[in-house]
Amino acid sequence: MSDTRVDDVDVTAYTVPTDAPEGDGTLSWDSTTIVVVRIRAGDQVGTGWTYGPVACATAIRDLLADIVIGRDALDIGAAFDAMVRAVRNAGRPGAIGYAISAVDVALWDLKARLLGVALHRLLGAVRTKVPVYGSGGFTTYDPDQLRSQLSRWVFEQVIPRVKIKIGESRGTDPDRDLDRIALSRNIIGEDIELYVDANGGYTRKQAIRVIRAAADSDVRWFEEPVSSDDLDGLRAVRDAVDADVAAGEYGHDLYYFRRMCAAGAVDCLQVDASRCGGITEWLRAAAVAASFGLDISGHCAPHLHVHAATAIPNLRHLEWFHDHVRIESLFFDGTLDPAGGTISPDPDAPGHGLTLRRPDIEQYLTRSSMIRSPIRS
Repeated sequence: MSDTRVDDVDVTAYTVPTDAPEGDGTLSWDSTTIVVVRIRAGDQVGTGWTYGPVACATAIRDLLADIVIGRDALDIGAAFDAMVRAVRNAGRPGAIGYAISAVDVALWDLKARLLGVALHRLLGAVRTKVPVYGSGGFTTYDPDQLRSQLSRWVFEQVIPRVKIKIGESRGTDPDRDLDRIALSRNIIGEDIELYVDANGGYTRKQAIRVIRAAADSDVRWFEEPVSSDDLDGLRAVRDAVDADVAAGEYGHDLYYFRRMCAAGAVDCLQVDASRCGGITEWLRAAAVAASFGLDISGHCAPHLHVHAATAIPNLRHLEWFHDHVRIESLFFDGTLDPAGGTISPDPDAPGHGLTLRRPDIEQYLTRSSMIRSPIRS
């Protein structure tokens, strides 16, 4: 094995237009920024990424790169703790936490490649197949767009669970929400699990009224019916509806996840490795959820999560999110096929098994920086 000290850190931000206008209950967008980190030790390179503002790249360049350069790439725990300590005054929640996440994922990929094993082998898999659910159904979609997307997941890829966005215009058009829920059920048939995500667009009682009015559509998953900061509100909705209530995608440390679990706010805890602190914190958050008897679901970025998802016993599924799946398919060789409703990491490919298509993605370049060791080149 070659020298395992980190030589340099390369961080690049890319902005990718959506293939159609996208929106949910509280936000709309026409592009997504992916921040990619490549960390080199000797002749091996590990790659990580997050989805967030260009400020994530700035944080990696200015706050985190010098912490990992010169450090042994095998000692990920030490690097993670050093990064968290270093951002105390800058604040970990938000873009800086996303930056830590990208670096952590790159370090895990690098470690597995240095050892010559697939990442899920390094982590210790408990399963070979990871369930996914199709996710999109944006509020900006017209009925034809919604039908096309849901039909592809259900009838072409045979994914047995799908999710749409509701909470139209911060909950001001519940009739359209109910129409879209009913249409979705009509499209997918009776045997497919239907999920909805309000992105915090409703008030507490409004959320309860909407889901009760949609009873004939048999909604199984109600994501962020109210703001994820409103733990009492999530608990109130959870106690009043049959659908499982889910939240947690904005969690940034173990204390956040523990508070959500302890409040009885969710039936399934969502955790996002591209936000919470990478694979290191994602695995720890899964243990917190397990201590409360809860499953976790990986939020978005399915290729970033899949190896870690094989390694925890209390996994429910990963989100096969349209926007991120499209970007990851554009940016990487080695992406996975969700046919049948599961994805499986390649046991023979080192690291997370993805290779960045650098020449092919230059058209999306927003910002790039290379930070090298002052001692070694």
